[in-house]
Amino acid sequence: MSKPSSFVDMNKSTVLEAQHISRRFTEGSLNVSVLQDVNLSVAAGETLAIVGASGSGKSTLLHILGGLDLPTSGSVNLLYQTLGGLSASALGDLRNQHLGFVYQFHHLLPEFSAIDNVAMPLWIRRMDRSAANAQAKELLESVGLGPRMLHRPAELSGGERQRVAIARALVTRPACLLADEPTGNLDRNTADLVFSMMLDLAHSQGTAFVVVTHDSQLASRCDRQLHLVAGSLQD
Repeated sequence: MSKPSSFVDMNKSTVLEAQHISRRFTEGSLNVSVLQDVNLSVAAGETLAIVGASGSGKSTLLHILGGLDLPTSGSVNLLYQTLGGLSASALGDLRNQHLGFVYQFHHLLPEFSAIDNVAMPLWIRRMDRSAANAQAKELLESVGLGPRMLHRPAELSGGERQRVAIARALVTRPACLLADEPTGNLDRNTADLVFSMMLDLAHSQGTAFVVVTHDSQLASRCDRQLHLVAGSLQD
């Protein structure tokens, strides 16, 4: 699959924006600054990689971008709504409607087939079962798992399980997909394949895509790269 163009269409609307994000953790006399004055934005259809070493704060930043953690100062806007100003229920609704998440571990439900795992977010939204399954089938076919859709996670390889997780994250057509080391447990060839599929799907659906990774080779395939060093973002 071809590398996406490095050109970013500035006419596309901003989906996710972080302004002056700082995060400190305090416990007793311990006061640790993890993020310092972080600013970023990502537009519809744009792919952004945040590269950092282990312990650089990149997972903390992704959690804040996804509304799973609150910054000590600064703000995050998703589709022009400030996450910090929402009630817990409103934040949960916004996150469930407009964000998708992919992690290093797939977190698939072992007792359900691949198609059931992918369709589940649609079932939770009370979509008609047949329509949900049709949408899940389409996503699984797009990641090359059409013939494996009735298999349970234990019957799939590591790369196949991660492709199911990607399909599940994208089945609701979120405005933004957030990925935390999504290929960290895969060998290089499988990682390249899975990452290519993730980028292609994000581009084809017009989804803003933010990945945090230590893998500079994978990051170079995104439209933009930022480096997180000592809690601060650098080009």
